[in-house]
Amino acid sequence: MTPLLARGKKKTTPAREEKMNLLHGIRYNLKGMRLALATPRLLALGLLRFVIVVAITVVSAGLILAWNQELFSTIWSRPESAWLVWLWYLASWLTTLLLIAISTVVSYIVAQVLFGVFIMDRMSRITEQLQGAALSPASQLSMVGQFVFLLKQEIPRALIPILISLVLMLVGWLTPLGPVVALLSSLAAAVFLAWDNTDLVPARQFIPFGERFRFLGRTLLFHVGFGLLFLIPLANMVFLSFAPVGATLYQIDRGAGNS
Repeated sequence: MTPLLARGKKKTTPAREEKMNLLHGIRYNLKGMRLALATPRLLALGLLRFVIVVAITVVSAGLILAWNQELFSTIWSRPESAWLVWLWYLASWLTTLLLIAISTVVSYIVAQVLFGVFIMDRMSRITEQLQGAALSPASQLSMVGQFVFLLKQEIPRALIPILISLVLMLVGWLTPLGPVVALLSSLAAAVFLAWDNTDLVPARQFIPFGERFRFLGRTLLFHVGFGLLFLIPLANMVFLSFAPVGATLYQIDRGAGNS
């Protein structure tokens, strides 16, 4: 199916796309946040997504906190020596903090698979309507069919890259380059989270995955900037919840469909 271009939109050439830098990414993220906060439908959907992610995260983190000592005892039994007990408690809580950090990522992925893909798609379509853009064809799929379609797009562009980044981060801490690997892995995860949002419109236009991935390569700095806000602790959940709005505004301004 041929991608539908917004009427009256000027095509953005690859050369111009490459000029989109880190600051442009940050601006579009914040621009989307402002529009969402001023639009009741977008605000409601963003808050719904936020509540779902937070609820799943709180439940998983609560289970870890409730069973932290029991979980750690399976790795290292509590020593009898009073001199080693303090070290055991310290290691136990450090492990707990690590597990909570992992559970946050896993909770986001679970929420994304169960609810997020629908909410993101709806927020993106509403943004198109508000801007008077006709970038995406109307969905002809059933609810189940649409869920399968959205999930098939989500797995290669976000779920797999994020899990790989998480594994690399954990493995990196076992090497002397741990901090560097952790930083690069975090940036990689942020880039793919940004692309997960900017790819909503091209995916609906049925643009081949290879073309969409090359588009990510051409606009890497933009996606780094868009994703940087996702690295801010606590605030990242808020920015992630409303990110589809800014990402869709970006695609509208570039005249999506010419990636």
